[in-house]
Amino acid sequence: MPGPTPTPVESDFTLPKSVDVVVIGGGIIGVSTALELADRGVSVLLCEKGRIAGEQSSRNWGWVRLGIRDPREIPLMQESIRIWRGLEGRIGRATGYAQSGILFGASGARDDDKLTQWLNHVDGLQTGARMVSGPELDALLPDNTMTLRSGLYMPQDGRAEPQWAAPAIAEGARDRGAAIMTQCAVRSVDLEAGRIAGVFTERGRVRCSQVVLAGGAWSRLFAGNAGIALPQLKVLNTVMRTSPVEPGPEVSLWSDDFAIRKRSDGGYTIASGHENIADIVPDSFRLGLQFLPAFQLEWRSLRFRLSRRWMTEAKQDRAWLPTDVTPFELCRVLDPDPSQKVLRRVWSSARKAVPVLEGAEIVQSWAGLIDVTPDAIPIISDVDEVPGLHIATGFSGHGFGIGPAAGRLMADIVTGISPIVDPTAFRLSRFTDGSKVRPDAGY
Repeated sequence: MPGPTPTPVESDFTLPKSVDVVVIGGGIIGVSTALELADRGVSVLLCEKGRIAGEQSSRNWGWVRLGIRDPREIPLMQESIRIWRGLEGRIGRATGYAQSGILFGASGARDDDKLTQWLNHVDGLQTGARMVSGPELDALLPDNTMTLRSGLYMPQDGRAEPQWAAPAIAEGARDRGAAIMTQCAVRSVDLEAGRIAGVFTERGRVRCSQVVLAGGAWSRLFAGNAGIALPQLKVLNTVMRTSPVEPGPEVSLWSDDFAIRKRSDGGYTIASGHENIADIVPDSFRLGLQFLPAFQLEWRSLRFRLSRRWMTEAKQDRAWLPTDVTPFELCRVLDPDPSQKVLRRVWSSARKAVPVLEGAEIVQSWAGLIDVTPDAIPIISDVDEVPGLHIATGFSGHGFGIGPAAGRLMADIVTGISPIVDPTAFRLSRFTDGSKVRPDAGY
């Protein structure tokens, strides 16, 4: 079964010879950066090797959440929620955004304590976040058969449609003058005296003074060819969607056994709330020490396996010239197979907990590869070694909801204006400057 199909975005016909900024990658982060730059009158070219939102930006759950975020992400996510609320009016296109609320379920006293402790991170921020139980919990999840002790309710959280959002933002950027090129891989950066002077694409060279690498799961490979050490691995998450059913819960739910959110068509997107697959690949060993604390923290939710990805990545070129055909052209869209075991387990759990799903059918299932960093928070940063190069990647499964604000922060960094939030926590140099990298489960 093929993966989700995002709204098509047609490519411009002509590759510009020169722009101020080239954005590499047409996911939610790349298109949001392009929109923010174009809105400021910056000439920008966005290059996508495949199609806009072809990978994780159309394969995620569609959650726009502040709840259970790492404390370092909270200010940026607050800004993102503000952007989401006005985004459709700003770009004149549907994103499917709705402030529907998200509930994080606690099945026992330990979960209840963790969620209660997390509430301290948003104390005084007027989010409306609170612990719920009893009748209030049942009212949020009518007719459920779960035995939840309590839940953390985030009323300001919401949802949007991944297949619509990034394409809509890309078109909004184009309306403001951005050039959008799909099926156009950037092969490498072009340097003069150690600074960005342009990029080499598969269609030719483009002059520019700044580059934003927002390549998702491909960012480490591109950065490595440019001589930049970028610690990033990939984990696989399996998702399904159902046919429309009524009446079903409006609030999205994260529980031990499954996560669920209502779609704009009346169906539901369902996934495992905790289980991801980590394919063992050569980079697993190259980066093993850096990721060891994260592996130890998340060992219950990660299932390691040896699969065909080992050979795929072992055979990939790790260095190339601008005249070479690159891995980005050999694989336009990452479309991994979903885990059938996860699908069966999650579907069974969801139907038992939410009986209205008994009348639904699984319409589609897919998987996506999430780009993760050792501390599970993103890199939104200058690259000190290469003036003019910036990186926005490693969103670790949190990127869709935070994407619009991440794009604004990246645009602030590129244009040198006062950033919307302090970007220090997202600097690339945190992995090399001797500071302690602390993985955080969000509590």
